[in-house]
Amino acid sequence: MTADHARFATRAVHAARTRDSAAARATPIYLTAGFEFDDFDHAADHFGTGAGFGYTRTGNPTVRAVERQIAALESGADALLVASGQAAVVTALLTVAGAGDHIVSSTHIYEGSRGLFLDNLSRLGIETTFVDDIADPDAWRAAIRPNTRALFAESIANARNDILDIAVVSAVADESAIPLIVDNTLATPFLVRPLEHGAAIVVHSASKFLAGHGSVLGGVIVDDGRFDPAVAGHNAPHLVLPGRNGEPSVAARHGGNARIAYARESVAPRFGASPSPLNAFLIGQGVETLGLRVERQSRNAQAVAEWLSEHPEVERVDYAGLPTHPDHATAARYLQGGFGSIFTVTLRGGLPAARDFVESVGVFIHMTHIGDVRSLVLHPGTTSHSHRTEDERLALGVHPGTLRLSIGIEDIDDLIADLSRVLETVREVVA
Repeated sequence: MTADHARFATRAVHAARTRDSAAARATPIYLTAGFEFDDFDHAADHFGTGAGFGYTRTGNPTVRAVERQIAALESGADALLVASGQAAVVTALLTVAGAGDHIVSSTHIYEGSRGLFLDNLSRLGIETTFVDDIADPDAWRAAIRPNTRALFAESIANARNDILDIAVVSAVADESAIPLIVDNTLATPFLVRPLEHGAAIVVHSASKFLAGHGSVLGGVIVDDGRFDPAVAGHNAPHLVLPGRNGEPSVAARHGGNARIAYARESVAPRFGASPSPLNAFLIGQGVETLGLRVERQSRNAQAVAEWLSEHPEVERVDYAGLPTHPDHATAARYLQGGFGSIFTVTLRGGLPAARDFVESVGVFIHMTHIGDVRSLVLHPGTTSHSHRTEDERLALGVHPGTLRLSIGIEDIDDLIADLSRVLETVREVVA
């Protein structure tokens, strides 16, 4: 019976079904939980090989298109889109580490990642050692143990702008045949592509610069596709040993893409980190203008940082684009097209000045987000870094008067006018 000859309720459910295809210019949104199989054998082949699409939790054409897009921008072999940046970090780490394993991480990382290491992965039997002096390769080397399975750091640290010497740290990782995982959220592939400098895996919070509009959550993992079982197999038995019931190993089936294939097959879908196809579409739309936005944001940030560094109410500006920043030379070697748009400014008036600043801004928006087209401000000491001790905050450059700025694409004269007005108010409050 066709839908045309069926009764009302059946027609309502089935009359819209079609397999017609059209060459849409924009990425189509496959907003569906599952996909029809052609026949009995098609379903069996999908479950046996993973080819094609069966259920959106394990794969979706919209999601796949955005994965290809981001992998290309990061010079990666393949990518996996997940539900959030936090999901990207945990999926990447659970792809390479398990109970009894160890991770070495930079101290200068997003607090959500640090909490994941200390509070969650530790409960799964994965221990973390933190490195303070990330510019010293011997500090990384000394922290590595026989059971270390990854090094983890951010290309530009949130929020003091500590810059990772990617080539140096990746060389240390290669000595032990373990991957360097770099969170490239703040830099974006427009400014630096860590895989080109030796990193093995890159992660992003796609909610930030990749999407750019601050509307959706998402995360992405990009792999270099250079996993070598002969060199690194002893550190990744789950990738090189046969699977259940004697099935071929992940490495035997996927070669150099074994890590990302394992993340796609065994980690993200089983832990439920799959993204919405609608979110994927919106991220993909944002990525199309990534270069334009980051170029503008970096140019604005440079001008704002230079202006703030000369203001009498400002004690210090920690922006890698300023020659006064300790990592400026490293940033100049790695970052092409700008120095990013996230940095901290510390006011001389301390906490009262910071409070007045966030409550007085007009163009800037007071909220917990970064990488937006809009300029944003947050007080790290009472928000993102509030669970750190006072000594830890000071070591990271987070003082009572420290504010984190995320510079947007607004007209630079309007941004500086807003800051000038606010800092004049701060002067009066502190006086």
